[in-house]
Amino acid sequence: MNVSEAVSTRLSVRAFRDTPIPPAVLRQVLEKAARAPSGGNVQPWRLHVLGGAPLIQFKSSMRARLSTNSEPDPPEYDIYPENLWEPHRTQRFRVGEMMYALLGIPREHKAARLQWFASNFDFFGAPAAQFCFIDRRMGPPQWSDLGMYLQTVMLLLREYGLASCAQECWSRYHSTVRAFVEAPDDHLLFCGMAIGYADDSAPVNRLVSERMPLSEFATFRGI
Repeated sequence: MNVSEAVSTRLSVRAFRDTPIPPAVLRQVLEKAARAPSGGNVQPWRLHVLGGAPLIQFKSSMRARLSTNSEPDPPEYDIYPENLWEPHRTQRFRVGEMMYALLGIPREHKAARLQWFASNFDFFGAPAAQFCFIDRRMGPPQWSDLGMYLQTVMLLLREYGLASCAQECWSRYHSTVRAFVEAPDDHLLFCGMAIGYADDSAPVNRLVSERMPLSEFATFRGI
């Protein structure tokens, strides 16, 4: 698989088969991805990877927390800017409506939509998961490095025939994650990621989000 194929076939997969991932493959991907760009070679990413019994144990503890209907943790960063503006607001809601249409859940069925959202916290059935942290003292350039590392991970997973879904929703339950993986208090949880083999029979995995045409986000001069 070449880079173009990896980019074009990378999707946010939301239904996985329970087929285990060879541990050596996942380690290779995460190690190779460390060649991602990093300003000053700071390499700010810090990972906690779960599979097998530890993942089952973590999901059990998360289900216990959700069953109490407790409020999420106070946010440590804003996932989206307040009062998101156009065209970004429309793009965000459009992809949500596309997903729920594939799932057959209409807008008025809020309980069903909430039930579906809860599947995030089961990692959509993926057999492996990772949590990505960053030192709280790092600034926007290092957050950018973090994103480039994660994108490199997701593209390399495609090379190995694997799928993924980056999940910022985990940032709202950072206390549960931090306690389980024993992350230092000075590390901030950015996101989780579900990793595994896509269930190609699941309708939700037919979702291909729309992208703006090049002319709407790029200006060229002299080229």
